[in-house]
Amino acid sequence: MLGDDAELTTAVLAAQDGDETAFRTVYRAVHPRLLGYVRTLVGDPDAEDVTSETWLQIARDLERFSGDADRFRGWAARIARNRALDHIRMRGRRPAIGGDETELTGKPAESDTAGEAMESMATDSTLSLIARLPQDQAEAVVLRVVVGLDAKTAAETLGKRPGAVRTAAHRGLKRLAELLDGDPDAAGVLDALPPQREPRADAVTSAGVTHMRARTQKDM
Repeated sequence: MLGDDAELTTAVLAAQDGDETAFRTVYRAVHPRLLGYVRTLVGDPDAEDVTSETWLQIARDLERFSGDADRFRGWAARIARNRALDHIRMRGRRPAIGGDETELTGKPAESDTAGEAMESMATDSTLSLIARLPQDQAEAVVLRVVVGLDAKTAAETLGKRPGAVRTAAHRGLKRLAELLDGDPDAAGVLDALPPQREPRADAVTSAGVTHMRARTQKDM
C-alpha cells in the first residue's frame, strides 16, 4: 500500500488519463487489501478469480470514477462486494434476497490464510482469526482496518449506517482480543493491524475524467 494517499490519488488520476504505469501502481497499492476483503466473503479457493473480475470492472469503469484515494478504496471495495455476491449466487450457496448486507450476514467466513493480501501489515494468523468472526463483524473489521476505509465509506460499501459499522468493528476487534487470549501462539496478531481510519477534513475530490482503454490482468 502506498504510504502517502496523495500519491495514490495522483496515480488514479493518471490512470484515468490512460497511463498504464500509473494503473499498475494503483493495482499494486490496492490489490492486496482488496484480495483480503474478498477472501472474507467467498473463501480462499475463489478469492483470486473474484478479485480478478473486480479489477476488470475497475479498469472498465475507471473513467467514470471521481474522487481521491479514500473514495477510490471505497469504490473498489463496493465493486468487490458486488462481484462476491454475484459469485455466491451463481454457486447457489445462498438465495438472492435483494443484494444488500443481509445476504452475507451470518454466513460463516471461510478464509483461513491470506498472508500476501496483508503484505507487511498483518499475518496469516490475522485473517484466520478474522474468519472466525460473525460475517458482519468480519466485514467491518476488514473494511475499516485492512482496506483502510473510514466508517462513512465502509458504511456506504455495506449499505449500513456508520454507527452500525463502528459497532461491528468494535465488537469484532474485542472478539479478536478474546480469541487471542485463548491462543498463545497468536500473540502479536492485533499489533500487526493498523489503526482504524477516521475521515480526513482535508480530503480532496477530483472531477476530472478522461478516456482510458481497457486493461487485462497481464497489464497489471
